[in-house]
Amino acid sequence: MASVESLAARLAPVPAVAAPAPRVAPQNVEAEQALLGAILVNNDAFDRVSDFLRPEHFVEEIHRRTFEVCASLIRAGKVATVVTLKTFLGDHDLGGVTVPQYLARLAAEATTIINAADYGRAVHDLATRRELIRIGEDMVNVAYDAPVDSAPRAQIEEAERRLYQVAETGRYDGGFRQFSDALRIAVDMAAQAFHRDGKLSGVSTGLRDLDRLMGGLQRSDLVILAGRPAMGKTALATNIAFHIARAHRAHAAPDGRQETVDGGIVGFFSLEMSSEQLATRIIAERAGVPSHRIRRGDIAEEDFGRLVAAVREMESVPFHIDQTGGISIAQLSARARRLKRQRGLDVLVVDYLQLLAGSGRRSDNRVQELTEITTGLKALAKELDVPILALSQLSRQVEQREDKRPQLSDLRESGSIEQDADVVMFVYREEYYLKAREPRAGTPEHAQWMQDMERAHGKAEVIIGKQRHGPTGVVEVQFEDELTRFSDLAREDRLPDRF
Repeated sequence: MASVESLAARLAPVPAVAAPAPRVAPQNVEAEQALLGAILVNNDAFDRVSDFLRPEHFVEEIHRRTFEVCASLIRAGKVATVVTLKTFLGDHDLGGVTVPQYLARLAAEATTIINAADYGRAVHDLATRRELIRIGEDMVNVAYDAPVDSAPRAQIEEAERRLYQVAETGRYDGGFRQFSDALRIAVDMAAQAFHRDGKLSGVSTGLRDLDRLMGGLQRSDLVILAGRPAMGKTALATNIAFHIARAHRAHAAPDGRQETVDGGIVGFFSLEMSSEQLATRIIAERAGVPSHRIRRGDIAEEDFGRLVAAVREMESVPFHIDQTGGISIAQLSARARRLKRQRGLDVLVVDYLQLLAGSGRRSDNRVQELTEITTGLKALAKELDVPILALSQLSRQVEQREDKRPQLSDLRESGSIEQDADVVMFVYREEYYLKAREPRAGTPEHAQWMQDMERAHGKAEVIIGKQRHGPTGVVEVQFEDELTRFSDLAREDRLPDRF
């Protein structure tokens, strides 16, 4: 009975409490008036704010419309004054003041255009605060009234997307950079390459011949690694990514942040394989035990010892895997930004491109959707200032040719991929195709086939089909099929002297 009474007490009407006074959204009407007055007096003031300020940043409707019309006139090469504007603005309720009178007052009270940029930044910053308030209110309302099939993670990612959009829209820290600043950055990059092991300006892939041709993976580059199935795309990407993570070294910067000196922190989006499958591949490659034997438990005691040693070595490696399948480019971008913010990020790997979705619903026009994806990846590489290594499938037209070496035209929906990529690499293994064409034993063709197999055994080609800041060419590497491991090809000039 006591429990019923206590419940009734909790359900009893709560005494009325005086509601707090409503808060006014942040705004500065005077700054808007001062800016518009400066533009009406001297149209040059518009150029100081036009790259970051938009009509929707103004809180008053008459100010939004005035700025919009001023922008249209000035961009059309015309003069924006009180006289030229009044025919475009229509009627507004301004408390007994006509629109021409109001514009004339703005122009009369304007003093100088020197502070126009400051006024513009004030208007922009207050508009950003109002948008943050709207996002916060929407987050609260959606969290209260979320449908049954709406996951909290989806709301978090949508909030992150909107916050990023607010951060990027109308930034006023861009624009032209002094050439002297660009020269200084270029010289610093060259100095770092001179002092770094291997003399590389980018992050080392772990394959010396590939590094020599590319200079490593360069910051803000979108690198496409393409190939037909079973060529070893994922294996090569995994080898490169783990080598970078294993070589990671950092020191404390003057501002207290950890600054990468060598190697890097790696984020790996595995859209096709699970994190366990990817980890098994890496363990097999590091321990020298075939992955199919690990999965079956077909290992000797000494193999198990090597596995344990490999796992211990890998535990402290900054290698982060996201195995979520079917995510959109917007979700991938949000998660990459979060990783960089929380743990740091130096290299991002996406396996593979065709498994990503556009930001909206799946489109019937896959070419247009893939254009959005590759453009988004390139923009993300520039924003995070890290190289992005994205894997891509090749079309079946490769199989129709006598020479199966891939070309740029073999890329699926190649227009956008080829256009947005800074580097396009292909993986090609002649041994794979030779195995499928074995002639009948005992024939002269079989003898020639045996010679060809011996020549191609354990070898692969990494073909650089496009490189914006370097040469194209072919790099021969060693490939161990059972271990899915790529390594430098042993050459006579690299072997020790023989006595």
